[in-house]
Amino acid sequence: MTKIVNDFSITVGTKNGSGSSTANNTILRAIFKMGIPVSGKNLFPSNIQGLPTWYTIRVNKDGFIGRTETNDIVIAMNPDSFSRDLASVTPGGAFFHADDIKQPVTRGDVAVYPMPIKAIVKNDPNIPTDYRDLVGNMVYVGVLAQMIGMDFDKILAALTFHFKGKQKPIDMNFNALKAGADWAKANLEKKDPFHLEPMDKTEGMIMADGNTAAALGSIFGGVQFAGWYPITPATSLAEALNDYLPILRKREDGKHTYAVVQAEDELAALGMAIGAGWAGLRAMTSTSGPGLSLMTEFAGLAYYAEVPVVIWDVQRIGPSTGLPTRTSQGDLSFTYFIGHGDSHSVILLPGDVYECFEFGWKSFDVAERLQTPVFVLSDLDMGMNQWMSRPFDYPEAPMDRGKVLWEKDLEEIKGNWGRYLDKDGDALTYRTLPGNKHPLSSYFTRGTGHDEHAKYTEDSGVYIKNMERLARKQIAAKQYVPPPVLHGNPKASIGIIAYGSTENAIFEAQKQLEKEHGIQSEFLRVRAVPFTKEVDEFIERHDQIFVVEMNRDSQMLQILYTEYPQYATKFKAVAYHDGLPAAAKWIREGILEKHGGQKAASSKQPRAKKTASKAAAKPRVRKEAGGASTKKSAGKSKRK
Repeated sequence: MTKIVNDFSITVGTKNGSGSSTANNTILRAIFKMGIPVSGKNLFPSNIQGLPTWYTIRVNKDGFIGRTETNDIVIAMNPDSFSRDLASVTPGGAFFHADDIKQPVTRGDVAVYPMPIKAIVKNDPNIPTDYRDLVGNMVYVGVLAQMIGMDFDKILAALTFHFKGKQKPIDMNFNALKAGADWAKANLEKKDPFHLEPMDKTEGMIMADGNTAAALGSIFGGVQFAGWYPITPATSLAEALNDYLPILRKREDGKHTYAVVQAEDELAALGMAIGAGWAGLRAMTSTSGPGLSLMTEFAGLAYYAEVPVVIWDVQRIGPSTGLPTRTSQGDLSFTYFIGHGDSHSVILLPGDVYECFEFGWKSFDVAERLQTPVFVLSDLDMGMNQWMSRPFDYPEAPMDRGKVLWEKDLEEIKGNWGRYLDKDGDALTYRTLPGNKHPLSSYFTRGTGHDEHAKYTEDSGVYIKNMERLARKQIAAKQYVPPPVLHGNPKASIGIIAYGSTENAIFEAQKQLEKEHGIQSEFLRVRAVPFTKEVDEFIERHDQIFVVEMNRDSQMLQILYTEYPQYATKFKAVAYHDGLPAAAKWIREGILEKHGGQKAASSKQPRAKKTASKAAAKPRVRKEAGGASTKKSAGKSKRK
């Protein structure tokens, strides 16, 4: 039997609400602490508890941590999904199961390991009776740890982190884990090829979820007001604000410098945030697709009245309630054209946990510079799951408050200004804030027709001039939004455009396409709309461009068609929308299906100087100002 080291997946099947989260996160963090690249993805139902849920951990020595569609090791703890879990094991894989599940194991091509979970817990005097059901999950962690070679010191460190050093729960869980490991050592014979061995590929890295990272980035960006309403999968972003703001934003006199308000609905949440933004506060809200739908009218108000505000949309599957606990990139086109009448939104598209933090603070700068709503589109996979990340960089660049006139400014210009007057020809006007004591600072904010001095008017010519200036803001935005990042061979005829959390799966697909089919490619990850000049140049230099995204209708492709109609024949859609995180398999197969007759020509291209895996480690990123020092900030977010 060939030994397989640090390259396999582990899937745990349990019931929602069974308390398996601690056990599964312990496995994930212990492997991470062993220096092995790892990712964890939680597939949970939208009911409160009782239905099947799965947690998949991918271990990959080469750093490919996107979702894999294979289940090498399966741990079955739920009788309701037992048959499904057994059928999902890859031939040659391993099947661990609680032995009190009295269902037949009909597979002869996998290693089978029955585990007497209840008996081990019952016979362990260190486990209180009231905690046996919950702590029982740690028994399967111990059995697995013994069988694949997890480091028990790293497991203890993971538990210590999880329980924040509280010795009683640490000891209780570790004792249950050790009881499982001791039983496995005495009773099980290794029949599968999967092993863990220490590495150093996670040195200097942290683990965090995107919602916590976004909250921390917003705090370090100076957030002063957040209005929100609970919705999966965005709730934990607001909860993380409530966790960290009291620690990080308290004055010496004990008073807080922020307000977080749970509103009666999403419409009110955005309305409050817009009011705070108008008053000069750095204001935000967080929601998902259904909530964003309710916010549409107020989003149009902020666009037309030119009020800065940040709106985080942690996307899930729609339409309507859809699949509320599944991931998606289905809100892009709606967000871009949100509101009635003519409008285009400024959208930031983080691709990983680090960028969730970065765009947390940067979104405020962009919103205040452009005086407009800025939407940040994450997704459930990025927002709620734990990811490896480099430590977050403290934003040392000064805050960009945009064109704000204070008393001395108004005195110098003798009050010669208009709220919607474009004095500099860049489509960006000047504003004053409430509290400005200069007698010429005031104006009336209008969501109705207004002239350059904020006076009410229904004059058609004035309206057209104002709307054309608002359209030119999209051009101005290009110098303030984050540029895309590039990976791969710039001389390849094949280009890939994508955004958000698909990046890791695309890295892996690129490597497979080159290794197995001789197809080289260059990958451009869009980080903002409107598109910058780097996108123009990328599209121009490639013959075929595959647009990869997680939705049915190829929404990024729709926007590309709108912005680059002259290149429409270059674009090919690779879209998938089953609610699961992106996987290399469907990206690879989607590209091959639509690649056509250019495969042979592509295989003759010169080899790239860097392999896809190296490109993944060292992407070509345009350097930007701000943030030289690092601050290690990772926290545990709660799900509601």
